Amino acid sequence: MSKRYSIFISALFCAFLALFLAANAIAPDRTRSEVENRELAQFPALTLRSVSTGEFMSKFEVYMTDQFVLRDGWVAMKSTLERLLGKQENNGVYFCAKDTLITRFEEPDQKRVTDNLGYVHKFVENVDIPVYVSLIPTQACIWADRLPAGAPNASQTALLEQAETALPDWWYDTYSALWDHREEDIFYRTDHHWTSLGAYYGYTALARAMGLEPVPLSQYTKTTVSQDFYGTVFSSSGVRWVKPDCMDIYVPEDGITVVSHTYDQKGNPVEEPRQLYDESFLEVKDKYAMFLGGQQSLGVVYTRNTGAPRLLLVRDSYSDSMVPFLTAHFSEIHLIDLRYYKLSAADYIREHGIDAAAVLYSVPNFAGDSNLVWLGR
Repeated sequence: MSKRYSIFISALFCAFLALFLAANAIAPDRTRSEVENRELAQFPALTLRSVSTGEFMSKFEVYMTDQFVLRDGWVAMKSTLERLLGKQENNGVYFCAKDTLITRFEEPDQKRVTDNLGYVHKFVENVDIPVYVSLIPTQACIWADRLPAGAPNASQTALLEQAETALPDWWYDTYSALWDHREEDIFYRTDHHWTSLGAYYGYTALARAMGLEPVPLSQYTKTTVSQDFYGTVFSSSGVRWVKPDCMDIYVPEDGITVVSHTYDQKGNPVEEPRQLYDESFLEVKDKYAMFLGGQQSLGVVYTRNTGAPRLLLVRDSYSDSMVPFLTAHFSEIHLIDLRYYKLSAADYIREHGIDAAAVLYSVPNFAGDSNLVWLGR
């Protein structure tokens, strides 16, 4: 290699660094990545203490990584190159058959699982109404045949068996309802939730456990509300080559109202009107929040069936897309999310004349949730 060529290569490399240094300096900071569906790190506070402890440099490194110019493009290129090299997983997400992205299910913390089952057991003993308990297996279980050969994947069925053994008098089976329809589009390919079709089969399992006759699927008209849904698993995977999901609804929202209960900054109760389907979310990244308007501590769905029973659902976000089907059987459906609701669920049941309750979580959420302790109080 000649000296002149060496100088050229060195100058080219320095120019490359200078170009990106200038681009990063000029480009405005972004507060959020819609592709990754998360908030991005901002420039950290520069103080003598943060510099002396190393906190500033640690946060600055995260800031530079999040704010690097054309970050989304670099992430996409990295995942594409890794796929070409034969890699079948990134950030705990497997690249699976049928254009499916599946989050790996890790071996759960057995103490947390046992504790959570204990909190549920304490809850059902504290109330004098029928309680129904189930867990929802996810794609990693029902669609395990789509996983790459030999992909590590802990057993969700073992956890389901453990839950049934711990709660035999209140347990009902959601696994079979999904397994029997595993060839259908019961989960999203790019998101961790079940689809509205999967939620329908989950609804049939709960309805039959309660002695109710599910509304036949043939009586509904499927309406596709979005054909470009990319969910949370897509965001975390770095993958950009899969096609988007479709989002469908089945139940009309005529005569159904939703109220979210929260508090203002002074601690005063506030009622916020919601919708069964908030279509404004179809214009943003988090399209699944269309169901009930997304996260809420306490919500109540009111139906036309004024003489029907009242149901309490202690749940995670999977239930948001199942609630529309339940409106056929109940006058009110009360929804508690223990991530935000820290009051006594047993007291709530007595104060609001609840007739039946259900505890319904996905297997991964139940296995990792530290908030179920509030249910046993």
